[in-house]
Amino acid sequence: MDKKVKKIMASVFEIDRKSIDENSSSENIENWDSLLHMNLVVALEEEFDVEFGEDEIIEMMDYESIIEALNRHLN
Repeated sequence: MDKKVKKIMASVFEIDRKSIDENSSSENIENWDSLLHMNLVVALEEEFDVEFGEDEIIEMMDYESIIEALNRHLN
């Protein structure tokens, strides 16, 4: 799952996949804005066949919380 999430984040934010780690967030990814955040959410939902709730979407502002949200839906 980690590789898929990093691949999606790299694609959405147009950055190198190797630059994404557990500390990656909207604070340190320069072009992470509200529009790209929603693009990320949609891409994750499509890839993993899940649907995130409003509260989850708001919380998913860093790599760790994205993984946590996916784990809740996939386990």
